[in-house]
Amino acid sequence: MKEKASSSLARMLSVLDLFSEQAPLWTAEAIIEALQVSAPTGYRYVKTLVEAGLLQRGTDSHYHLGARIIVLDHCIRMGDPVLQQGLPFMAELVEKTGFECVISALYGAQLVDTHREYSKAPATLSYGRGRPRPLFLGAAPKVILACMGSVALRRQFAQHPKEIAAAGLPTDWDAFRRYFAAIRKAGYYFSEGELESTLAAVAVPLQKADGHVLGALSLVTTVSRMAMVDRRKLTDLVKRTAQDIVSRIP
Repeated sequence: MKEKASSSLARMLSVLDLFSEQAPLWTAEAIIEALQVSAPTGYRYVKTLVEAGLLQRGTDSHYHLGARIIVLDHCIRMGDPVLQQGLPFMAELVEKTGFECVISALYGAQLVDTHREYSKAPATLSYGRGRPRPLFLGAAPKVILACMGSVALRRQFAQHPKEIAAAGLPTDWDAFRRYFAAIRKAGYYFSEGELESTLAAVAVPLQKADGHVLGALSLVTTVSRMAMVDRRKLTDLVKRTAQDIVSRIP
């Protein structure tokens, strides 16, 4: 009985997975069809989620994500140890460099930015907190992937062949593994125009002594401004900052 209830709850919560940037509005009928459940079950799911504040009914019988999720996002920020410890250091990096500072993390198969510290002349970034980024483009995901063990990295390799090829990465496992091993050895990655053509970034992993990766710390600016800095000094600065943040996290 317990197993059945757990399965039903998981099925109901999967309604939330239907909502995305491409599909922010859903009717109850479309939800029922997408989940392949009976009409009474589907309507019950929607009603329960509305009552919980996780869904809200808008115009023309369409539903969108509810305001409770905004409240939960605030709670996530307050409870995130990386942000609790990292925000002052991010502000200091921005002050020293004039670049944008971003913390990113991997959640399942999605790479998302959890915080962006703005400079006085903000770069035009298409991605922000909560908007999933490509997993194989840009500095942040690459330093996170580079810290994965062989089994976990091979799983990513097997699950995303099209994305890997589209990103111009090696499609042979041995070459793919060596590519990320080189990034892991260096301890950082510079990207230029990978994610957005006008932007460059340097990222280092936020990695604890036991090897656990909490995310990535990046500095982002225009390609032209990045070309004017001493990359070695910039990399050392970001590495020291990442160590300062991680050392304060239990």
